[in-house]
Amino acid sequence: MADKKSKKKNKSQNNTIATNRQATHEYFIEERFEAGLVLEGWEVKSLREGRAQLKESYVQIKRGEAWLYGAHISPLLSASTHVNPDSIRGRKLLLHRQELNKLIGSVERKGYTLIPLSMYWKNGRAKIEIGLAKGKKLHDKRTASKDRDWQRERERLMKHA
Repeated sequence: MADKKSKKKNKSQNNTIATNRQATHEYFIEERFEAGLVLEGWEVKSLREGRAQLKESYVQIKRGEAWLYGAHISPLLSASTHVNPDSIRGRKLLLHRQELNKLIGSVERKGYTLIPLSMYWKNGRAKIEIGLAKGKKLHDKRTASKDRDWQRERERLMKHA
């Protein structure tokens, strides 16, 4: 019995399922929130296989609830025959009421956007990190890329010195 536990601990797992790398390029992330996902069985199996994509997804608040739209979870070939999988259906996000109220206020009054940043496993449950974001203008993107290039060049120079 002790051997089984040690095997599980030695098995290194990457908890990240999917990341939205484009989000930090397109938006200024002001604040981050962790939310649970309401999923169907076939979706959990697909997430365990790493078959998720957050590239064109967004979070919308409807009737006091947060929903994830546009996230693509592709079904496995071995999915059950009696289930008709919809890979881009809307999925409800689980947040505390205080967090929801804060997000509703920021989105409706201040003009923020809710962007999914990453999806990962936490204690055996699928979680998603959403960011309260403001859109970047073209000149903001240029300065961000210049800063990133300068940081990379500075690291190179410091390494040689």
